[in-house]
Amino acid sequence: MTATAYLNDLNQRYLSIHRTKENFFWDTYMGLSDDHNGSTKAETAWTQFLSDATQIPAIKQQIKQAQSITNTEEKEQTLIGLQGWLATFESHAIESETAQKLKSELIKFEAGLFEKKQNHIMTYVNEAGNTVEGSLPVLASVVRTSSNEATRRSAHQAFLDLEQWLLQNGFIELIKLRNQFARSQGFETFFDYSVTKKEKMSADELFTILDDFEKRTRECHQRSLTQLAADKGKDALLAHNFVFSFAGDAMRDLDPYVPFSKSLRRWVESFGRLNIEFSGAELTLDLLDRKGKYPNGFCHGPIPSFYDQNQWVAAKVNFTSNAKPDQIGSGYDGMNTLFHEGGHAAHFSNVKMNAPCFSQEFAPTSMAYAETQSMFCDSLLTDADWLKQYALDDDNGTPVPDEIIKAIIDSKQPFKAYQERSILVVPYFERALYRLSDEELTPENITALARASEKKILGLACSPRPLMAIPHLVSDEAACAYHGYLLAHMAVYQTRAYFTEKFGYLTDNPEIGPLLAKHYWNAGNSVSHNDSIIALTGEGFNAKYLADECNLSAQDAWKVEQDKIAELNSRTQADVAPLHANITIIDGPTTLASNAESNQKMCDDFEAYIKKTYGR
Repeated sequence: MTATAYLNDLNQRYLSIHRTKENFFWDTYMGLSDDHNGSTKAETAWTQFLSDATQIPAIKQQIKQAQSITNTEEKEQTLIGLQGWLATFESHAIESETAQKLKSELIKFEAGLFEKKQNHIMTYVNEAGNTVEGSLPVLASVVRTSSNEATRRSAHQAFLDLEQWLLQNGFIELIKLRNQFARSQGFETFFDYSVTKKEKMSADELFTILDDFEKRTRECHQRSLTQLAADKGKDALLAHNFVFSFAGDAMRDLDPYVPFSKSLRRWVESFGRLNIEFSGAELTLDLLDRKGKYPNGFCHGPIPSFYDQNQWVAAKVNFTSNAKPDQIGSGYDGMNTLFHEGGHAAHFSNVKMNAPCFSQEFAPTSMAYAETQSMFCDSLLTDADWLKQYALDDDNGTPVPDEIIKAIIDSKQPFKAYQERSILVVPYFERALYRLSDEELTPENITALARASEKKILGLACSPRPLMAIPHLVSDEAACAYHGYLLAHMAVYQTRAYFTEKFGYLTDNPEIGPLLAKHYWNAGNSVSHNDSIIALTGEGFNAKYLADECNLSAQDAWKVEQDKIAELNSRTQADVAPLHANITIIDGPTTLASNAESNQKMCDDFEAYIKKTYGR
C-alpha cells in the first residue's frame, strides 16, 4: 500500500469508528437512548483505535515512504496528513496492556456513573412554595435571578446535595481509577496527565500562568467583596445571595429585550453580518432543557470537515443548550450558549485540511484553542453596540435603553475578576484533589478541600456553584481541563483588542469572520494555540489583556461602551451574508424548524413554537 493510500484508508477507518461513537454519544447525552452498553462499546472502540501504540511506528514508516513520492503536491499533502495522524496517536497512545485494560475499565465506570447521575433527581422549593425538579442550568438560573431568598437557598442546597450524592455514588472511585490509569502512563496524577496531553504543557507551566493571573486580579476582587458587604450587608456574601446581590435586578431588567424566541434569529443575523459561514455543514441544534438531557451546552462533530483526496467533506455538527424559555434570564443565557456553541460549530466546520484528525475537539486539539473560538463569539453579547442592535423588546422592536446597559456594567464590572476567578478555582481544586492519596480520598476531606479552595480563590465560604456540581469534573473529556476556559478568555481579550485596534469595532464587522477562518480555523490543530494567535495578532499569548479588563472600574468600562454606542451612528449595518449551512432545530425526537426553505422561515417557525409552547 502506498503512503497516500495508507493515509486515505486511515481517514476512512477513523470516520466510521468516530461517527458510530458520536451518534451514541448524542443519543445518550440528549436522553434519547438508554443503550449505555452500546455507547460504552462504541466509546471503547474509538479509544482503542486512537490509543493503539502500534500505529505510531507504522505511520513513521509511511512518512519515510512518502519521501519518495515524485509528485510534489501529492508528497506534500500526504506528509501533512500523516504528520497530523502521528500527532494524534502520540497524544492518545496507550502502550501497555495493563494501561489499555485500565482505560477500558475507566470508560465502563464513567458510563455507569453517567447513567446513575442522569437518573438522579434534583429538587428545589420554588417561589410558590412547591417542591419542583430542577436541572443544573435551572438551579443556576434560580440562584442567579430569583428575588425570593428562600428559593435561592433551596436551589443552592440542591447543588450541595448533588456534591454529597456524587461522593457517595462513585466520584471517589472515579478519581482513584483516573489516577491509577495516569500512573500507568508515567504521570504522578491524572491532573498532570490531562494537562500534558490536552495543552502540551506541564502542570507547573500551567500554574505559572494561573498564579500570575491570580495575583494580578486578587486586589480588585477582594475590593469588590468588601464593597458589596459594605453596601448590602455581610449576608450578600452568602453563596445563595452572592450573584443575585450584584446581578439580579439588572439582568431582570434586560430580560424583556432578549426573549429566547428571538435567539435563533439574532444568531443567524449576527453571524451573517460578521461574515461567519459554515462551508456547507449540516447543523443539528437541540436547544431546550428537558428531563434526562445533559445539563450543559456542548458541540460535537460526528463528521469532521476535511478534504478527502481534494473532495470537500462538509462537517456534520450537533450542538445543544438548556434553555427554559418561561424562566427569567433564560433568553440571554440561551442566546449566550447559542453563540458559544455556534462558535465551536463555525470553527469545526471550517478546518480545511486533508484528514479528519485536524478537525475534532480531542487531543491534540488544545481545549484553550477550541474554547477561544466559541468564547470570542459569545463575548460579543456583552458589547453595548451589539445590545443596541439586537436586544429589542418583543412589542415594537425598541432597543434596550442605555440606562439598563449602564446598570448591568455598574453591577457586573466590579465582579469581572470574580467571574474569571470562578473558572480559576476549578484547576486549583482539581490539582489538589488528584494529589490526595487513596486513603485521604474521603467525602469529608474532599468536601473540606472544595470549600477551602473556594475560600482561597473566591473569598467566599462556599461558591454559588459549588465545585463538584460542575459537570465537567465528572466527564472524561472535560475533567482536569476547565482551566482551558480561562486560557481561552485570555486569548479572546487579546483577539478583541487586536480587532478593535485594527477596525475600531467588532459588532457586525464583516471583516472578522474571514480573518478568524484564515488564521484560527482553516489549519485546525496543525497549528498550536500560540501560533494561531501570532498568525492573527502578530503577538504571542498574553494574559495581560484579560487582567486589564478585570481591573477596569465600572466608570471606565461604561465610558468604553458609551463610545461603542456613539460610533454606531457613523457606520452602515452590514448585510446578512449566507451561512452556507443546512440547519435543523430539534427538541429530542421532535423537529421544530429547519432552513430547508429559508433562514427566515426557520426563525419564524422556531419563534412561533416557543411563543405557543412557553408564552414568550
